[in-house]
Amino acid sequence: MQIAIIGLGRMGMNMALRLMKGGHEVIAYNRNPDKVKEIESQGAIGAYSLKEVVKKLKSPRLVWLMLPAGATTDDHINEFAGLLSKGDLLIDGANNYYKEDIRHSELLKTKGIRFLDAGVSGGIWGLKIGYCTMVGGERKDLDSVEPIFKTLAPK
Repeated sequence: MQIAIIGLGRMGMNMALRLMKGGHEVIAYNRNPDKVKEIESQGAIGAYSLKEVVKKLKSPRLVWLMLPAGATTDDHINEFAGLLSKGDLLIDGANNYYKEDIRHSELLKTKGIRFLDAGVSGGIWGLKIGYCTMVGGERKDLDSVEPIFKTLAPK
């Protein structure tokens, strides 16, 4: 599957690497372009703006945010609400307070954009061991991206 990973900190970077090792095509974005260049050298497709992320993804688009909870995640979800199209799917891995996830889901739903919240644990060991996720959202949306979650999961 094709997926964009937004946020290349320790967990986001390693999740992107695990997904690539699992055969997925990763478009990667980080506010620090050096992180994008680093993961490009390992086979990811780099993007240097959120608009570029959207342009590089095939429809229906799949975007996974691995950003800190709070204002940073809010800002990115608001921006993607204006960039993504009906039928696209945004996954938020920020471990937000559940009422924030409900608010994000409702905002995106008005645009026809699907939403999953996926709290992630696995830390820096996730690349080798795998990640555990607690996913909330519509079952059909989870089913549509199940290969992503299976690749990230511990074996």
